[in-house]
Amino acid sequence: MGNYASSCTLIIPPIMKTNKASRVIFPSGEIRQYREQIKAAEVMLECPSFFLVNSRSLNINRRFSPLSADEDLEPGNIYIMFSMRRVNSMVTPADMALFWMAGNNAGKRISGRITPDTATSGDATEAVEAAEEPRMVVDVPEFSYRMVACRSRKPFLDTIMEDPIGAR
Repeated sequence: MGNYASSCTLIIPPIMKTNKASRVIFPSGEIRQYREQIKAAEVMLECPSFFLVNSRSLNINRRFSPLSADEDLEPGNIYIMFSMRRVNSMVTPADMALFWMAGNNAGKRISGRITPDTATSGDATEAVEAAEEPRMVVDVPEFSYRMVACRSRKPFLDTIMEDPIGAR
């Protein structure tokens, strides 16, 4: 009986594929993976008039919660860059559409890894391995179709002719 109880409590955890890299979606639609610990300020230096937002904190009709410059990017999270003009504005469905369209073909468009170059030089330079040219998010066919087909319907503005009350 003791052997049965001990063999039942032995649980093998399932092997789960986890991504230990933090990903950043740039304004151009380019997606970069950072496998090493990196500060938000280092990423924001590449696009000075943009701020970083964690994708988990994006809720439609809520305000953006930008990262401060001294925060570390957490592994496994996705971060998006927005213009500084939008810091105090609300998250719109169009912002979420950009996020989903950028992630739609993420496997093809991840541009590379940032790894420290520990060669003979004493500098801590970063080597970027580029996979392909960065694309704009609006170049994706699904998004351009939505921009054309999903325009708001304009109301028909015509004068309404009414009969006078005494004519009936």
